[in-house]
Amino acid sequence: VAGPGISSYADDPAGAGASLKPCLDRAMEIVPAEQQRETPTYLGATAGMRLLREENSTKAEQVFAEVSKTIGEYPVDFRGARILTGREEGSFGWITVNYLLETLVKFSFAEKWEHPQDTEVLGALDLGGASTQITFQPGVPVEDGNTSVFFRLYGTNYSLYSHSYLCYGQSQALKMLLATLHQASSSAQISHPCYPQGYQENITVAELYDSPCVRAPSSARPGLVLTVTGTGDPAACGTAVQRLFNFSCGAQRPCGFNGVYQPPVRGQFFVSS
Repeated sequence: VAGPGISSYADDPAGAGASLKPCLDRAMEIVPAEQQRETPTYLGATAGMRLLREENSTKAEQVFAEVSKTIGEYPVDFRGARILTGREEGSFGWITVNYLLETLVKFSFAEKWEHPQDTEVLGALDLGGASTQITFQPGVPVEDGNTSVFFRLYGTNYSLYSHSYLCYGQSQALKMLLATLHQASSSAQISHPCYPQGYQENITVAELYDSPCVRAPSSARPGLVLTVTGTGDPAACGTAVQRLFNFSCGAQRPCGFNGVYQPPVRGQFFVSS
């Protein structure tokens, strides 16, 4: 689907439905006409809609109503639209990666679909706009049931670890970074080490703190215009970004960051964004 996600249409729900039409039209060209009405079709929304639901559940429902209306106009077996959990988002991404790379099943020279021998599945790292997911098959049992996923695919069992870090997708992480720089500044002029030297943009305080991922200080003035100027300092940029993460795990069990349990990583990973 070209363009932004459906959560960006919170103030224009009909636009969310319209944004799906090119994709659905393309699907109708690919799926044989005689099979379209028996083709199960789902819409699974991800982190952007999870955040919108937190901000304004009414607007989230309006967006879902419009996308459901649009999909319902096509001759498919539409089975509903809903918000995926972070664990589902990560797990489905893992299946997609490994299916396309033929580590789950492949068509053999004997013209049979078979499970590949001596092939390791890959882990999946997915950097989205509002969240980032990590999913892989660990070499030890997963200790936290909230991050444990089990699938049986093509006759083979897979026990996975999967976690989604809400607010650590690219757009929301950049917003958190800018909020941190703003709160460290004593004026409306903000130096941004990760922006190219000389680059400049204006943003209001209200626009900066319009997400559940960033909490405005009590002294914030919503109408104040901030001027953000890039300094192009890679070292300072790296330091500033690292401050968004807490890599302390404590002595109890291993973690990824921010204290979230994660078993030791294992194998190779496929990264998508």
